[in-house]
Amino acid sequence: MALKILYFAGLRESIGTGTESLALPAEVNTAAKLRDHLAQLDPAHGALLQTKNLRVAVNQKMVGMDAPVAEGDEIAFFPPVTGG
Repeated sequence: MALKILYFAGLRESIGTGTESLALPAEVNTAAKLRDHLAQLDPAHGALLQTKNLRVAVNQKMVGMDAPVAEGDEIAFFPPVTGG
């Protein structure tokens, strides 16, 4: 399964890229499993597990970590942000 993954704000800085496309094993079928899989890739992706209140969007719709992901989806991870 191939997905396009986007990282925003501090995650982009920690991981070192704003976007990547990856082929994933079939068992990576939810946003939470994707987060866990990515965190195992290398230490930089560990930021996904360390970020409290991590938000995720699938195909530009905000969803929970239990949301399904499928071939061709665009997944975006957002750290919490504040404004002033």
